[in-house]
Amino acid sequence: MRKYEEIWTTATGEREVEKKAKKYSLYENVIKQFNKAADLMELDPNIRKILSTTNNEIVVHFPVRMDDGRIEVFTGYRVQHNNVLGPYKGGLRFHPSVDIDEIRALATWMTWKTAITHIPFGGAKGGIQIDPSKFSRQELERITRRFTFALGNNIGPEYDIPAPDVNTNEQIMAWILDTYISTRPPHERQNSLHVVTGKPIETGGSYGRKKATGQGIVITIEQWAKERGISLNEATFTVQGYGNVGSWSARLLGEYGARLIAVEDVTGAILNQRGIDPEELATYVKNNGGIAGYPGAEAVDHRTFFSTRADIFIPAAMENQVNAETAPLLDVNVVAEGANGPTDPEGEKILEEKGIDIIPDILCNAGGVVVSYFEWLQNKRSEFWQLDEVDAKLRRIMVDAFKRIKEKAREYEVDSRTAAYIVALSRLEAVYKERGIFP
Repeated sequence: MRKYEEIWTTATGEREVEKKAKKYSLYENVIKQFNKAADLMELDPNIRKILSTTNNEIVVHFPVRMDDGRIEVFTGYRVQHNNVLGPYKGGLRFHPSVDIDEIRALATWMTWKTAITHIPFGGAKGGIQIDPSKFSRQELERITRRFTFALGNNIGPEYDIPAPDVNTNEQIMAWILDTYISTRPPHERQNSLHVVTGKPIETGGSYGRKKATGQGIVITIEQWAKERGISLNEATFTVQGYGNVGSWSARLLGEYGARLIAVEDVTGAILNQRGIDPEELATYVKNNGGIAGYPGAEAVDHRTFFSTRADIFIPAAMENQVNAETAPLLDVNVVAEGANGPTDPEGEKILEEKGIDIIPDILCNAGGVVVSYFEWLQNKRSEFWQLDEVDAKLRRIMVDAFKRIKEKAREYEVDSRTAAYIVALSRLEAVYKERGIFP
C-alpha cells in the first residue's frame, strides 16, 4: 500500500500535511472498471486477455548534467497499452509521483478514450519522476532532450506520438520534436513533424489545442445539462486544479453564464460566493504559481472547499481526489472528471448513493486527444485549419461520443462510466474479430 502526502493551506495561512493511505492503485481502478464492463457485455474471453494487459513497458534511466556540473540520473517511463486502432498516443508528465503503475493505468485509459471518440489511435502514456519546479529551464531542456534520446525508436510519428500532460507544455513538446528530428536520417526529418502534438503554433501546432481538454469538458457538461433540462446560465461550479485544464474549463464554462465560486490547488483553496473571475484568476496563477493569496476570494481549508454547495464540480488535478474522505462532503449535481482517475471506487460508490451524476474521465477529458489527432492530421497533410473548423470538428466528435455512451447506459441500465467502457470495448472487440489475431 503506497503512501502520499496532501499539502493544504488553511484559512489562517498555515501549511498542513496529512498522510493518507492510497487504498487503490490507479491500475487497480482501471482493472476493476474494465472487469465490470467486460462481465456485463460478455466480452470475448480471448479479446479480454489481450486488452487486460499492456503491449510494451519501457523504463529508461539516463544521466543529465546539472547547471553546477553534477551528474544526476533520472528515471523515465513509456507504456504502450494497445495499438489495434492506430499508432500509440498519449501524454508525458513530469511529476514526483510518476511510477510504472500510474503510467500503466493512464496508458490503458488512453486506449478507451480513443475508442470512445472513434479516432484512429491506440493508448500510451509516459513521464519522468521529477518535480520540475526544482530545476532551471536549462536543466529541464537537457532532461527532456536526454529522455527523448533514451526513448529512441520507441516513439515516432507513425508509431507512438507523445503530447503534453501534467507539468509539461508546448515548450517541452518543441524540445522533443527538435531532438527527435536531429537524431533522424536527413531524408526522414521533414516527415517527422507529427512525432508530437501540443506543439507551439509556429512549430506546427494546431489552433485550439491549448483549450481542447477544457473545451471537451464543457461540451460534455453542456450535453449533461441539456439532457436534464438544466440551464448553465447562473449555474455555480467549483474546480480543483487550476492549470491548463482547470483554468480553460472555468473560462469556457463562464461564457455560458455559469459562476465559479471555489477553487483548490496544491497551494490552497479559495471561496467567493459572489463569483471568481476565471480570466483574472488564470493571470494571477500564471504570475504567482498558484491560487494562494488571490485577493478576490477568501482562503478556506480543504474540507470547506469540498463541502461548498455548487451545481458542478470539476476535479482537474490529480487522481484519487474524490474518495471515502471527500465524497461524503460533496454537495453538487454532477462531477465532471477533468483529471484522469480523480474518483476512486469508494468515492464513486458514495457519489452513486448520494445521487450525484458523474461524467467519466474517459469521455469528459477526451477533447485533448481529439484535437491532438487534428494536429497530427494537419502535419501529415501539410494543412493548417482555422480555429472555427477545429472547434466545430471537436464539438461533433464529443457530442457523438456522449450520445453513444448514453445509448449504452440505457441499453444495459448501467452508470455512465460502465457504459463508456462498454462503448470502448465493443469497438475494440469488433476490430479484433474483423482482423483476427496474427499468426
